[in-house]
Amino acid sequence: MVTTRSRDRRRLSDKKGAVRHPPSPWIRLLILLWLTTVVPDVVATPSTIESTAKDLFNAGDYAAVTALYQTQPPGTDLPKEFLRLSYLSYVRLGRPSEALPIYDRLVRPGQPPDVSLLRPLALAVVTSHVRDRKEAVRVAAYTALAELGLPETEPILEDGLLDSSIAVRARAVEAMGKAGLARQSGALRRALDDPAPTVRIAAINALGEAKVDGLIPKLMEIGRKEEGPESIFAYAALYRMGRTDKLNDISGAATLPDPDLRMAAIGVLGRLKHHSSLAILRRAVYDPLPSVRAFAAGALGEFGSPDGVAPLLHAIGDESAMVRGIAAASLGKLGVQDNRPVLHALTRDANWQVRAGAVEGLLRLGDISAIPLATDLARHANPSVRGAAAQALGLTSDKRALEMLETLLQDQQPFPRLMAAKAMGNLSTATLPALLKALRDSDETVRIAAAASILRQVSRQPSPGRQ
Repeated sequence: MVTTRSRDRRRLSDKKGAVRHPPSPWIRLLILLWLTTVVPDVVATPSTIESTAKDLFNAGDYAAVTALYQTQPPGTDLPKEFLRLSYLSYVRLGRPSEALPIYDRLVRPGQPPDVSLLRPLALAVVTSHVRDRKEAVRVAAYTALAELGLPETEPILEDGLLDSSIAVRARAVEAMGKAGLARQSGALRRALDDPAPTVRIAAINALGEAKVDGLIPKLMEIGRKEEGPESIFAYAALYRMGRTDKLNDISGAATLPDPDLRMAAIGVLGRLKHHSSLAILRRAVYDPLPSVRAFAAGALGEFGSPDGVAPLLHAIGDESAMVRGIAAASLGKLGVQDNRPVLHALTRDANWQVRAGAVEGLLRLGDISAIPLATDLARHANPSVRGAAAQALGLTSDKRALEMLETLLQDQQPFPRLMAAKAMGNLSTATLPALLKALRDSDETVRIAAAASILRQVSRQPSPGRQ
């Protein structure tokens, strides 16, 4: 039985020599909040705020760090480390819009961008929209992830395979393939049985390009049972896995009565680039259907052989503006400088699609005399024309192109802004300040495109290392 005297001795011992545990980060935060709100005359010191934020951040309690930041009066001069931890906490909570003002405090105008801070911010902008209620925004987010191919986004990509949208699921599959996850993802293999053909085709392409072991029987079954374009892509995957005999099946499909099968086969042959396929692509520019002829013109550009010049020169005289425009852009992809006079002539075509294709072809050939032509298109009354001009301007790092893209980022219509944001990811010149402004755009898809371009830009720059 504990006596009153023994309890008194225990209290005295506690006061004199007992080891006391330091308060937890949460308790310290509550004390700071109480001091700065209930007792306003007491001001927490910068060192106390910084140490508390550091403990909370290291414990993974990012919400508590942001709560501490929100208690600071506007305009207060705060420690840089505290600002950095608050910034990263907002980013990790998926609230990049609240992190942006802190970035402005960390990196003042005129200072070089901080790559270590920009990368997580840009990625958060993209990933924070993968569950948006609007399908178009989710598609934009997964399209960006498909272009970037980041392995660390695997959980998000697998989540996308369960989305109700066919387009989202297809983009998620493409992103997993681009990220090099095809070999290890069971979810991607299950996408071969998705109810939507578009998703199944995307899965076939991703798994075929990765040459995933053990899938040949499944692909053979698809090629045997399916009667639509799916079978063509299954044959292409088998070809990549060493079944070279399947090239004959693909080549044969390029002349079938079904135009969807012809287009699928022509597109696949352009990507596989087997020398024997060039003759088939050359003949396809004479197909009775404009859509098939357009596919053939695009496939010849993808094939990339100078032997494709002659059929493309025929295609630029096509009655269809779509065919002429695609043929002009493909001529630029072939890298043959002798095509420049022909492309210059096409810049005077009556159709804007053809003029845009000719400008793209010239810029692909390094002909910067096409920049004024692209600038004229960028001032067209039609926002679709301005968007096409932005896409073409992304093929050159000339200062004039950059200035025009920055102007298009301020366009009144979202489509030109979207295309300009995408195009700026291709440029080697410094565009990060303009893209940072675009992260505040009123349109979600523009913000996503700008974030993806920032990620592409920072991937080319050395990081200071701390994130």
